[in-house]
Amino acid sequence: MRIHLPFYVFLTFIFVSCGTDKPAHYRKIAGFTQGTTFHITYEDNADKDLSGQVDSIFKVFDLTFSEYIPNSIVSGINQNDSTVLLDDMFIEVINKSIEINRETHGALDLTVGPLVDAWGFGPEKKAKIDSSKIDSLLQYVGMEKIRLEGRKLIKNQPGIKIDVNSIAQGYCVDVVYRYFEKLGIENFMVEIGGEVRTKGKNPKNDTWRIGVDKPGDGKSEAGENLQTIILLDNKAVTTSGNYRKFFEENGRKYSHIIDPHTGYPYKNSLLSVTVIAKDGLTADGYDTPLMVLGLEGARALLKQHPELDAYMIYSDENGRFQVEYTKGIQFDKD
Repeated sequence: MRIHLPFYVFLTFIFVSCGTDKPAHYRKIAGFTQGTTFHITYEDNADKDLSGQVDSIFKVFDLTFSEYIPNSIVSGINQNDSTVLLDDMFIEVINKSIEINRETHGALDLTVGPLVDAWGFGPEKKAKIDSSKIDSLLQYVGMEKIRLEGRKLIKNQPGIKIDVNSIAQGYCVDVVYRYFEKLGIENFMVEIGGEVRTKGKNPKNDTWRIGVDKPGDGKSEAGENLQTIILLDNKAVTTSGNYRKFFEENGRKYSHIIDPHTGYPYKNSLLSVTVIAKDGLTADGYDTPLMVLGLEGARALLKQHPELDAYMIYSDENGRFQVEYTKGIQFDKD
């Protein structure tokens, strides 16, 4: 499975700390999944390697959400297989997406699949884009065109395609998080493609410290050039940005973030938005819509949702990077 939205602006997890207490025994798991990397660190008092269990979780998750697996649930929906039944994970994502779609006035829309494919950010080859092509695809876009009936997703038109990439990776972090929590592990961090959720303390018995990358041209490695370091205390953090996944054509840069209202890649001054929320599904569900809404729209939405915190990097009228963030964010001062 490849995720095409949030992980391109990487958050970097950092274990450096000023704590002096002797660290407990922690174990680390790392590898590749969903077209990106993952890292999990957990307190391992039982001396048990959970890598096999984590791998099984990823496989089940892919069978639900991966467009690159022909027999996955989302592939069946997009192939108009009327026998496909949704599992609990898919139903949770759909319900949350409907809620955020309403709260963001349509800026989050899972039916952008045809547009994502046409622009070359999905499984299919990029199409020749012009206004008539976009107009022909917009008829299939709109969350009002889908609905849940029991365990079935009903589409108003066969041409509607679901794309969960703007929200799925943050939710995958939650799924793994819930597994570790169910095991009774008190201190751990789950990171998948830069989307992070933490519980308890890090190996230095401190609050988990997460680095936010500075916007660049997409060529640098994650963590090479940090914008800031935030403290993440029993919450999730995700980032969406325009500089890790894009293409250039005729001297113009096209971001992977599609505005579902226009059918074109979004175009405003925001370069990245990092969202802190109670869980990964919520954080990931809001980071891309905030990008689409632009700076003023993002400010207005955040005022309506004090439970969210955001760190926004944008370009001013002179092309200089500027930063704006909500008051609830805690920064590492060491």
